[in-house]
Amino acid sequence: MMYSLILPILLFMLPSGPKDPEELRNKIKAELSKNKGVFAMAYRNLASGEEILINEKINFHAASTMKTPVLIEAFKQANSRKFSINDSLIVKNEFKSIVDGSTYSLNPKDDSETELYTKAGKKVKIYDLLYLMIIQSSNLATNIVIDLVGAHNANKTMRELGANDIQVLRGVEDTKAFRAGLNNTTTAYDQMLIFSKMANGLAVDKSSSDAMINILLDQKFNDKIPAKLPKKVKVAHKTGWITGVNHDAGIVILPDGRKYVLVLLSKELDNDKSAVKSMARVSRMIYDYFVNKE
Repeated sequence: MMYSLILPILLFMLPSGPKDPEELRNKIKAELSKNKGVFAMAYRNLASGEEILINEKINFHAASTMKTPVLIEAFKQANSRKFSINDSLIVKNEFKSIVDGSTYSLNPKDDSETELYTKAGKKVKIYDLLYLMIIQSSNLATNIVIDLVGAHNANKTMRELGANDIQVLRGVEDTKAFRAGLNNTTTAYDQMLIFSKMANGLAVDKSSSDAMINILLDQKFNDKIPAKLPKKVKVAHKTGWITGVNHDAGIVILPDGRKYVLVLLSKELDNDKSAVKSMARVSRMIYDYFVNKE
């Protein structure tokens, strides 16, 4: 009698949802189509290699997802002994436009992290700048690091990793470049590639990959990929947003160590809140599918 009660309970606890990838794709498309905008998704099961892709090669303004390639480049240069990740840099707020070399500064009111501005003229560890760049998406930290490593070097490294469509051209808030259409861009497929490399210990090397993942795990903006996942599931990810654009990309890590990569990109949005909620629901669909498949 006890077994007849336990079985229904166990069945009730199993995740529901599609087990067929095409059925899941259609369900995801239906969810995203509730919003006005253009969406892309890329999912990869890191154990089996299975992928589910939607608009994966469409180009998007990268927004702050460009900070992941910058993170990788910083660890790559540290690994090659150009500097130590524990070295310090002087905090400055003056940068050169890639258009004509004219100088510009960042406004803390337009940044998601403001404390770093109070440290102008003081030294801050490179690691701490990278940490702020990722977990709080600090624009000031990003531009300081880009001045150190070079946007062109980050772009070259992306090609070496097989990410042929990510374009890292410049720092953040270069208004002249923005007006000239010189923007950092990305695709869902390329974000999936670089996070897969990191998850497999191949973004620079195993030690560097693990260190980057540990930073990404502390992400403070968690309204998309992690929002509807079980609390014990960890997500090492980087978000990005500007007007009409909202992204999230990262590695989802289950308590038993199983992992997958998920990328959700969007543009031309007229309702960010609605789109973000749909993206969170899509993330849960992918999670349920992954758990059901294993």
